[in-house]
Amino acid sequence: MISTVRGTVLQATGSAVVIELGGVGLLVNVTSAQALASRIGAESFLHTALIVREDELSLFGFATRDELELFDLLRGVSGVGPKSALGVLGVLTPDDIARAIAAEDDAPFRKVSGIGPKTAKLITISLAGKVAAPGPARPSSSRPAGTDASVVAALVGLGWPEKVAGQAVAEVLSETTADEQGNVQALLRLALARLGPHNASPHPASPQRVGSGA
Repeated sequence: MISTVRGTVLQATGSAVVIELGGVGLLVNVTSAQALASRIGAESFLHTALIVREDELSLFGFATRDELELFDLLRGVSGVGPKSALGVLGVLTPDDIARAIAAEDDAPFRKVSGIGPKTAKLITISLAGKVAAPGPARPSSSRPAGTDASVVAALVGLGWPEKVAGQAVAEVLSETTADEQGNVQALLRLALARLGPHNASPHPASPQRVGSGA
């Protein structure tokens, strides 16, 4: 079983990265923000879930354990497959999800492509009591909730300290248009340009479990 992956990024597309591990290139499905943050030739570390099916082995990777745990919980909801679970995490941060579950609000999930009203409602019901308490709510703004948090999380996943990442994102937000503020990829690109080259990578605290096959 594959619970974590650390290696050199060989390729990064809109929804996947190829990471070289021991001379083998592993294709890992990731969120668009994570794919954009993955630089070819740089080292990447991901917490992973291996999904085993009769005709396919698929690997899904996340910058944090919180994301991986939520991915596993989402897959346990009837009607939510690995791709849909990844889609939720591509739009909502762990805190966004926790707040929606705590408030029994299915609206955030209905904004995710591939998640219909019935499935969105089922997510809030099925995950009630299973998700950690949400952090403090962020002040409301004109940009989609969690956009800046997603960019900060991606930068932290690349190895920047959270304080440095947060400051860079805040500076970028103060200089961008409303359209750019609602685009995770645009914000991440600008933040990376502001921060410049960085070779550090995150280090795991301990091994993490692999999600069971669906």
